[in-house]
Amino acid sequence: MIFHYSSLNNNGNKEEGDIEATSLDNAILILQKKGITTLLEVKEKTNKQDNAIALLAARFTKQTIKSKDVVMFSRQVATLFEAGVSALRAFRLLAQENENKTLQGEIMGVADDIETGISLSEALSKRPELFSNFYVNMVKAGEESGKLNEVFLFLADYLDRNYELNLKIKKALTYPGFVIGTFFVIMIAMLTFVVPKMAKMFAEEGAELPLVTRIVLFASDLFVKYGPITFPLMGVVGFFAYKWSKTEEGAYVVDENMLKIPVLKNLMQKIFLQRMSDNMNTMLSNGVPIVKSIDITASVIENRVHKQLLRRVSEKVQTGKSFSKALYEEPLVPNILVQMVHIGEETGELGYILKNLALFYRRELDNAIDSMIGLIEPAMIVSLGLGVGILVSAILLPMYSLTEAIK
Repeated sequence: MIFHYSSLNNNGNKEEGDIEATSLDNAILILQKKGITTLLEVKEKTNKQDNAIALLAARFTKQTIKSKDVVMFSRQVATLFEAGVSALRAFRLLAQENENKTLQGEIMGVADDIETGISLSEALSKRPELFSNFYVNMVKAGEESGKLNEVFLFLADYLDRNYELNLKIKKALTYPGFVIGTFFVIMIAMLTFVVPKMAKMFAEEGAELPLVTRIVLFASDLFVKYGPITFPLMGVVGFFAYKWSKTEEGAYVVDENMLKIPVLKNLMQKIFLQRMSDNMNTMLSNGVPIVKSIDITASVIENRVHKQLLRRVSEKVQTGKSFSKALYEEPLVPNILVQMVHIGEETGELGYILKNLALFYRRELDNAIDSMIGLIEPAMIVSLGLGVGILVSAILLPMYSLTEAIK
């Protein structure tokens, strides 16, 4: 670490300088050994210019901040707080050690904000793209309870669980998506370049073509004639559809229709129940009031249908209804969850019950993902086999007929 010192020399003049040391005590000891004994001030150097340069560098060499980076950061903060390190010093140290320049710049920014006198939660709330509303409110609860180290450990575990869940879903969909995408590219190439040449040959021979061949030739003709217009048009339509899906109304319609697809409905329902239980348990265990816990959970749930569900539950709880009663009135919430929450309310162990529900739905979600993978792979193989079979038969059947005619 770099420390800045100011002292008086033998002539009574003020002198300033920097020194590298492992700690403040070590810095003072080194200065005393150098004969500098009349010290006015020694403090860890918080070079705003260096911070500005680092922030500027982070802006121009922007690195993606991954979920795993935030998990590691949260664990490191928890460790430093447990060791009694102040928030300002902890964030300065982590900024120096972090290899991700973008995250380093953000951490430096948080440290600078703390130095101005605002709380840690306020400093984090200035960076909503990095620290969610849930994250900020958990830190605020930790500040109020004096258990910041425990809160950061909770957050690290929570984010780690979400990271592993998202990774599992992504892995489950990546391979089928890649195979299906490659298949469509090959099919389009065949219909655009190969089939037209075969069509020309069939036309020259004047052979009668089977139905499957006529369908494939018709599709190929559409691709060749209208492809240059159709694909850009599809791109434009897709672009505006994507933009519309990002609006509040569009996102709600998309999410609502996704819940009507049987396989996706089951998966998304379990994701919602697992995350709701996990979020609520984490916040209630750290002293966040139940209405605020519901509101924060609603803000971090991605599906708009489920988000609206939690907002309705929050409004009902504010009017005096119990959490379990408000959940009971929502058709999308299963009875087993309602009953367990009701037991938790009666026994005063709602946090513990929600923790067990989160674990239960995590296992259910893992099983649902495994089942989905088990269904996707054979369905994909059958679909690809069918597509290839149609294309091959469309080409080979006329050729076989031509061969028979020559004989």
